[in-house]
Amino acid sequence: MLAGCSPKSAANGDGFFGHYLVQPFIDLIKVVADAFGENYGIAIILITLAVRFVLMPFMLRTFKNSQDMRVKMDAVKPEMTDIQTRLKAAKNQEDKQKIQAEMMALYKTHNINPLNMGCLPLIIQMPILMGFYYAIRGSHEIATHTFLWFNLGQPDMAMAIIAGILYFIQYRVSMIGMTEQQQKQMKLIGLLSPVMILFISFSAPAALPLYWAVGGLFLILQTLISKKLYQQPVINK
Repeated sequence: MLAGCSPKSAANGDGFFGHYLVQPFIDLIKVVADAFGENYGIAIILITLAVRFVLMPFMLRTFKNSQDMRVKMDAVKPEMTDIQTRLKAAKNQEDKQKIQAEMMALYKTHNINPLNMGCLPLIIQMPILMGFYYAIRGSHEIATHTFLWFNLGQPDMAMAIIAGILYFIQYRVSMIGMTEQQQKQMKLIGLLSPVMILFISFSAPAALPLYWAVGGLFLILQTLISKKLYQQPVINK
């Protein structure tokens, strides 16, 4: 939780986070909705797409960095395996330090930085997406309008299921090109997102699963583009 920013205060536009991130989104939603005849559903869709388009270059860069790092790690895998084996077998602290220094030298030689995986885009996107999320949740105008077949301010089972399905598809798309071992490692984390979205959406105002559904559809396309541009072929050894 951000300091001085509870969900209630954020939704009301109070505090630093609410004033500088939530309230501008609330105002923007109203402006866009008014431009489309007070259609708050269209406003949510358009702003969600706009936010995702702005963040897309950062997310593509994150994916590219992760792929570049995987290629480098694959290149040094035999040497790394040998170092890790000797590190486990080391009997004293002095030997361990020497082997660890050898590992650092290997990283340096091949320009490998395990921490340089493009975390900055994730840090950038979180306050933006949270600001938009709380703006949708805290907008009184949204809560009193309808869109398509549902009331934006009331839970809608169909919209919740659509949001959950789209994020499940996004999870499946993200698995494309991964090894069986990688898929097993990512399975629990990958399934957590659609399950949580489905669970929350059943009792949340339908405006939120609408936002998640649009975002999930965009992420599916973004993931496919990322893999088409940057994913390296899996080398079975």
